[in-house]
Amino acid sequence: MMDFSALPKAELHRHLEGSLRLRSLFEIARAEQLTLPAPTAEHFRALVQVRQHEPFTAENFLSKFRVLRLFYRSPEIIQRLTAEVVADAAADNIRYLELRFTPVALTRARGFSLYEVMDWVTTSAHEAARQHGVVLGLIVSVNRHEPPGLAAEVAELAASFRTRGVVGLDLAGDESRYPAAPFAPIFREARQAGLHITVHAGEWGPAANVAEAIESLHAERIGHGIRVLEDPHAMALARERGVAFEVCPTSNYQSGVVPTLREHPLPKMLAAGLRVTLNTDDPSISGIDLSHEFRLAHEVMGIGRNGLRQMTLTALDAAFLSSGHRAALRQAFHKAWQDAGETPP
Repeated sequence: MMDFSALPKAELHRHLEGSLRLRSLFEIARAEQLTLPAPTAEHFRALVQVRQHEPFTAENFLSKFRVLRLFYRSPEIIQRLTAEVVADAAADNIRYLELRFTPVALTRARGFSLYEVMDWVTTSAHEAARQHGVVLGLIVSVNRHEPPGLAAEVAELAASFRTRGVVGLDLAGDESRYPAAPFAPIFREARQAGLHITVHAGEWGPAANVAEAIESLHAERIGHGIRVLEDPHAMALARERGVAFEVCPTSNYQSGVVPTLREHPLPKMLAAGLRVTLNTDDPSISGIDLSHEFRLAHEVMGIGRNGLRQMTLTALDAAFLSSGHRAALRQAFHKAWQDAGETPP
């Protein structure tokens, strides 16, 4: 039987705010005397994690973030939670991690400035990465439902943090209700400033959103994008531009995008010649880790060992890295596969 936890892994799509330890959150809730209808840890779990008896809808999935935004109440808390996210990734044998975070969400509980929360996250994340031997890149997210002017401010700050490990800009949020077009100039300027671009599209919205993200926002990668198969033009465009897809199966299932995991389009995306990577999205909300997603892909979706390793190589090739760092990382992964008795693809 394949030991998925032993495999060296790379992850490109993990949200800081959806990756927090439940035990830490419960401790913070008590220490900060947060008024929540959760007298026990199990009651608290229901507020911040999707469980089997709940409706698998986008509304229910996103409702967990409304609770989580109450917790960012001090620099120490934000730094602690960030460090724990990186440590948990390392414990799952993730050797390369691109961690995205939403500065606006981290400012709301106590009115911190955007600069302050970006300072705290970048400092803590990179210290934890050094401690645990993880190669780390940070992606700054902006939301569609917030004003473009605010997104422009965040994007400008993100560009100024390039020397502190910020590698990309992401557009997230409800694509079914909020268009991407108002953000196109912001993303064009961010790209000119040296940031890489990834965009949530084709998850809750149609495949046309994938084409728009590539053509108008110059996306190099697409977050989720599993509805791309509905449109031959979007698929052809993605293949032509070499765009990679950051696919998150359990998240897609729990948010109601796919009816069952067996019907997830990941195998069809691979068969269509699309560049696909495997990710968790929000592991604490979903109650998973990346090894869990590898096991799902293998045991439920029928993707073989070579396919799993190939998706990892695709993640390294699509990583927001310099060519030199990418080559070194590929070499390290090949050696780790050989040491684990796996034949590199």
